Amino acid sequence: MTRLRVKHSTGYAYDGEVTASYNEARMLPLSTPGQFVLYSQLQIHPVSSSHSYDDYWGTRVRAFELLTPHQELSLTASSLVEVHHDPSGRGAGIGWADLEASAIDVAEQRFQTPLTAPHDEVAALAAELAGAASTPGEAARAISDRIGDAMEYMAGVTGVHSTAHEAWAERRGVCQDIAHVTIGALRSVGIPARYVSGYLHPVPDAQIGQTVAGESHAWVEWYDGAWIGHDPTNLIGIGERHVVVGRGRDYRDVAPLRGVYAGSSGSRLFVSVEITKEA
Repeated sequence: MTRLRVKHSTGYAYDGEVTASYNEARMLPLSTPGQFVLYSQLQIHPVSSSHSYDDYWGTRVRAFELLTPHQELSLTASSLVEVHHDPSGRGAGIGWADLEASAIDVAEQRFQTPLTAPHDEVAALAAELAGAASTPGEAARAISDRIGDAMEYMAGVTGVHSTAHEAWAERRGVCQDIAHVTIGALRSVGIPARYVSGYLHPVPDAQIGQTVAGESHAWVEWYDGAWIGHDPTNLIGIGERHVVVGRGRDYRDVAPLRGVYAGSSGSRLFVSVEITKEA
């Protein structure tokens, strides 16, 4: 078990005065079988009216509106989480026929979205690997590892609206892109897969009390009688350095902050993440 403290600050600096804005934030971790949230709080400035709910996919959401003029919107999510994910990623080991029988329960994670629709080369690669695998779990691990190994992590090549098809053509991107390519590959061979957003402590052997700069992270889960997580960007199972915030079909379902505003024509997004290992 590892105890991680996460401080995630983000928001928008506007070019001019904004008269109103309506927003949703997905920045607070979940309590799941693999992690327990000891403390979490979201501070919003300027102070606004808000309400909280769990969305369709089970992610914690804070919806809020600002109806007074402002030139900056800032949010700070502070959380303390005990993490005990099993990095071995062992599922139920079901067969291909059993996977088909479970189609109704996980049907929504079988269909491609505009962000996950795979390149033809990716679909062919996934079909080849699935054909050589005896079980869906074996195929999923092989596909996730092959995609992660084939793509280079590089910031600045893609954006939040880039698709899996575009990222594969470049063979480069960030964790969001690598997750989208992997999900598209898995879905192309009939394996249900979903996008996971959260945080990864970047230092495997971090000392207790050491605070490091981190960033939001993304990985995948596939269905193998149970949902199994894997981090294709780092070619590792989901372990005690990972903190889950949300799940969905792709990034659009779990974006940390999104909304609309009236007033200034331009804005600049700012983000910082600090992670401290406390136990």
